[in-house]
This record gives sequence, structure tokens and C-alpha cells, in this order.
Amino acid sequence: MNDVKFARASAEIFIPDRVPVSKALSRTTAMCIAAHPDDIEIMAPHAILDGFGRTDRWFTGVVVTDGAGSPRSARYARFTDRQMRAVRRREQKKAAVVGEYGALVMLDHPGSAVKNARAQDVREDLCRLLLAAAPDVVIGHNPADKHDTHVALALRTLEALRALPAKARPRKFYGGEVWRDLDWMPDGEKVLWDISLRENIQSALLGVYDSQISGGKRYDLAAVARRRAAATYSQSHRVDTATALSTAMDLTPLLRDVRIDPGEYVGDMIDRFRKEVLKKMERFL
Repeated sequence: MNDVKFARASAEIFIPDRVPVSKALSRTTAMCIAAHPDDIEIMAPHAILDGFGRTDRWFTGVVVTDGAGSPRSARYARFTDRQMRAVRRREQKKAAVVGEYGALVMLDHPGSAVKNARAQDVREDLCRLLLAAAPDVVIGHNPADKHDTHVALALRTLEALRALPAKARPRKFYGGEVWRDLDWMPDGEKVLWDISLRENIQSALLGVYDSQISGGKRYDLAAVARRRAAATYSQSHRVDTATALSTAMDLTPLLRDVRIDPGEYVGDMIDRFRKEVLKKMERFL
């Protein structure tokens, strides 16, 4: 039985090692709050690997939506939204087992609930979960992502974190990359994690999503390619020191000062990138 009550009766907490829910959540050190099944494995591989095979660090994955609206083809072409929800939930559980997650929480909200800024259920569910788990680090979607639901959830996650008492907020809050990479950010502002090790585990985490891969989206190849590209292209005048890098945006200042507007925060970052590009061009005009 879930010790934390959520808005939707279909919400579920899955514990791979079957310890009590309260214990599983309270041991969390890092949490990823993602919109869809497989977003976790794309944007938070470093946090998953950090807890893999350890008993002093534990990763909790949170999937907020039901995953019903994904594109589909091949053997999944005729699947209804209800069938896709069931398939994607099973796949997400497989990933939790492979990655040895401390806990997997599936809130099962429709995407429309995430996009509705006036709705309270998503925000309140996240607040309850964050208070129960008290993670040291939270990884969410970055506000500059291309996917509407990802951007909306980035804002819902920020709202939930800001609603917590200051002492209950995580030490670090990052925005990961899924539908738009973060290569455009000024180099000095990128958060880069070396994920060169355990490529086999990373591949396995992505490979369980047959409904996406066989269904027409090769996220398994695309995510690995992006990580390898980041490792090589991160430095133009040095030899590679890593074979794979995961990139994130540091959103921690938005928790330390709740007066900062998230739109202005990202907008200022874009402006700094623009100035950096133009300044370099001017040197050679």
C-alpha cells in the first residue's frame, strides 16, 4: 500500500527491492521528475548510475503523465491509448529494475493537467512526494525544452519546489535535456556529467522501451549519440577526456531566490549566448 496519497487512484509506487514505501522514499538522495516514460532514462543517466549497485545513494524516478499520446507504428500501430498506457508503464518498471531504482512513482496524470497552470493536482502530488522523499538533488525538465508538456512540467516542478519550506528544498535543482539539447548554452554555465562508464547499463535502460523503438522512435540511438557528441564537441582545443557527457541547466538559483522569474532567468541566459556569439564574430570582421 502507498504511504503517500496522490490525486489519482491509478497512481502507483513501484519498489524494485520491495522494501516498505516509506523506507524506499526516505532513502532517496536524487530524484528525477519527468513527464513521460523513458524521459528519466534520457535526461538523468548520471543520477541513475550514481545509485547503481550502492546502498548509500538511491535514485527515485517520477513519471507524471500517463504516456497515452505517444506516436506508434509497426506492431503498436493499432494500440489504443489505454493499451499504450499499460505497455509504457510496464516498460518503465523494467527500466527501474535494470537501473536498481530505489523507487519509481507513476502519478498517471493526463498531459492536459500538467499544462493547466490553474490545476492544483499535479503540483500538490509533487509537493507530497518531495516532502516524503526529501531528495538532496532534483532533476527535472529544463524550461527551454521543445516539447510543450516538458516545459509545462518544468514550471509545475519549480512551483512545487518553491512551495516547500526553504529548509525542505533540495540542495541542487537541474533541468535536463530531452527534446532540445543544451549545446547552445554558454560553456561556463553548462552542467556536464561524465557518464563514460557502464554504457551497457545505459543502453539497457533505453532498450526496454520497445513501444517507442519498434514503434518508430529510436531514442536509444539518439540519446547515446548525443552523449558521445557532447563529449567530443565540448572542447575544440583539447583531446577528449570522456566518451559520453550528459548536459543540464542549473536551476538552483530559482529555489534560492523565489523572486526570480523563470522566463527572465532563461531569457538572460539566451541573451548571454547571443552576446557571446556576436562578440566572437566581431573579432574577425
